[in-house]
Amino acid sequence: MRIVVAMSGGVDSSVAAALLAEAGHEVLGLSMQLYDQQEGQAAWGSCCTLDDLHDARRVAAAVGFPHYIVNFERQFDEQVVSNFVREYLAGRTPLPCARCNSELKFATLLDRARALDAEVVATGHYARLDRDEAGRLVLKRGVDPRKDQSYFLFSLTQAQLARAMFPVGSMTKAEVRAQARRLGLPVAEKHESQEICFVPDGDYAAFIDRRAPAADRGGPIVDADGRLLGRHDGIHHFTVGQRKRLGVARGVPLYVLELRPESRAVVVGPRDALDRTRLTASDVNWIAGEPPSVTLRVQAQIRYRHPARPASLRALDAGRAEAEFEEAQPAITPGQAVVFYDGETVVGGGWIE
Repeated sequence: MRIVVAMSGGVDSSVAAALLAEAGHEVLGLSMQLYDQQEGQAAWGSCCTLDDLHDARRVAAAVGFPHYIVNFERQFDEQVVSNFVREYLAGRTPLPCARCNSELKFATLLDRARALDAEVVATGHYARLDRDEAGRLVLKRGVDPRKDQSYFLFSLTQAQLARAMFPVGSMTKAEVRAQARRLGLPVAEKHESQEICFVPDGDYAAFIDRRAPAADRGGPIVDADGRLLGRHDGIHHFTVGQRKRLGVARGVPLYVLELRPESRAVVVGPRDALDRTRLTASDVNWIAGEPPSVTLRVQAQIRYRHPARPASLRALDAGRAEAEFEEAQPAITPGQAVVFYDGETVVGGGWIE
């Protein structure tokens, strides 16, 4: 089988490609150049750098399959970076990795794969595929709970899953490293990327200021009753649940409770005021293809590193859904993804309103 493998230059996608080649498949490695790297932003902790592209090419050469670099700078800027800036300026906290996975790594690479007469696009994600009793494709958590990445893949459709492959999803990270050593891959001991690739220093607010400068984005910092506590330089400096760098004090720890872009107000208050039992999500994707007609008992995960918690889930009109938790959850953050699970199986997910 001819398979396109999305190669980031890391150990996971490299092992995925090498294992497929070892199994006798015709592998074509594709790496995506996503942003202008002329300024040399290649610090440890970033990803998709020029060094990563070179590492992907070294792996392909070592294993013996073709490797190509495709320039997706325009698509990445339009679909991921610009969305990141708009969301922060609108008082939401975006999740660019999920946008990148669904709108680039699958949607765009699938188009490239068709042009190369490839049947499947494989990635190094820690996730698994199965089928239910009706024959529909099922997306499941990766075997390694510490590395599971199904959270980032909630927006994949049945058509995309039908042409997807996750060769390392049934392995632990330690097993992947062991395979990389066995296969003699030059990235076997490579560190993992940690930061958003286009903001390698982690200073999101400064990046937004450079991308979308404005004379004045300042506004008030208020408590839940509207009392003025201070001023800020822009709501993109804050996210729900934030405690540090608020610039105000009241004798008790304060947290960001809400961002109001229309008035540019940052609402702060005590820790217990962050707790919520209900959320609504928009642009919900149901993995089965159709929204459920009844209320479901699920485990809802509101952040990548946040444990999934029991909730009742019902579909609403216009691609929306509502989840009600059994216990209050802290800092449910607009703009983040909420993903719904039935055990190990992804039911669907959407964007928190």
